Amino acid sequence: MTKLFSKRFKELLEQCDDIEKTRRSEPDPLSGRPKDQIDRNLFLGWRVKAKSHLERVCGLESQHLKAFEEAEKYEWSTTYEKFKNTKVIFQAAQEDFEGGYLTSLRVLVQAEVFDSQLEQASELLNAGYKTAGAVIAGVVLETTLGDICDKRNITPGTLNKMNADLTKAGEFSPLLQKQIVALAQIRNDAAHGKSDSFDERDVSSMIHDVRRFVTEHPSI
Repeated sequence: MTKLFSKRFKELLEQCDDIEKTRRSEPDPLSGRPKDQIDRNLFLGWRVKAKSHLERVCGLESQHLKAFEEAEKYEWSTTYEKFKNTKVIFQAAQEDFEGGYLTSLRVLVQAEVFDSQLEQASELLNAGYKTAGAVIAGVVLETTLGDICDKRNITPGTLNKMNADLTKAGEFSPLLQKQIVALAQIRNDAAHGKSDSFDERDVSSMIHDVRRFVTEHPSI
């Protein structure tokens, strides 16, 4: 899972190249002087994903996340200046992560456990045990949802209940909720021996989706 964290850092920094390409000069509404700006929507989407990753890897109380949030809201900065500042902070977090100075022991241990469990699920699927693979992937998903609930002071419950509660609390979008409902259905069918209701491709997609979910959504 730590490899996926590293991969996500690189993906998000690569997206900065596309944002940089939107740089343009616009007259300042107050002074009339030309100021560099960038596409606001692209920048907003990147900031949301970058903050989510910093929460996941650094923690809610980390200096990296706090500095990122401060750089976001500096009132007199242009969009391009905010972009440069937040990118520098994100690069610093990547450097600390790659150097092993950032992630807490608990995060690393849980990441490695999840990675091992999902690898086991893939191996079982490849060996022809699709039901066992789905059950193990479901355990990783359920554990992650439970941790997110704990962090948000929501009482853990069944997969579907936690999914509904987290969506109601604004943690998940309606689209993500639907995706988790589909994953939970495969997991529940597997746990109850209803192996005819899903096939190997469903389980393969499930493992991929669960891996991406636990990488992109902070639970610690």
